[in-house]
Amino acid sequence: MRVSVIVGSVREGRFGVRVGDWVHKHLADAGVDTDLVDLAEFSFPHDANVTSFAARISGADAVIVVTPEYNHSYPGPLKMAVDSLRDEWRAKPVAFVSYGGLSGGLRAVEALRPVFAELHAVTIRETVSLHNPWADFPAEAATDALRRLTRQLLWWASATHTALRRAPYPG
Repeated sequence: MRVSVIVGSVREGRFGVRVGDWVHKHLADAGVDTDLVDLAEFSFPHDANVTSFAARISGADAVIVVTPEYNHSYPGPLKMAVDSLRDEWRAKPVAFVSYGGLSGGLRAVEALRPVFAELHAVTIRETVSLHNPWADFPAEAATDALRRLTRQLLWWASATHTALRRAPYPG
């Protein structure tokens, strides 16, 4: 299984790179083939960037979106990246690792779920939510949550991979 980890913030000094590296390392240590996709490397909707991003998402069996919470939602560049694709998301399992203040980024995740549902992606229930992570990261509870998220995501990736080999997704 190949999992793409998308770092959804592009702001200077962002904490998302640290979180994305942590997720990437966890997956690699578990023997999962991973691709760290940093949205700061792209400029949407520039065609060449969309093509490159599409190839990386298409080549993944599952995706983990690392997102902060900005103004009770998720970053604009993440919205542009997600919306730049369509078919690449179909029947793709998507998990979330969020971070922020007291809410831990959960409002960003809840705003993303219907977007991915509209694109026919499969969002998994298990979420890693990092509440005020800047001082104590990664906490043991977060690492345990990431293990549970990984098991669930890989189950869905295997299930959708098997189903797609039998028949194309009808959506």
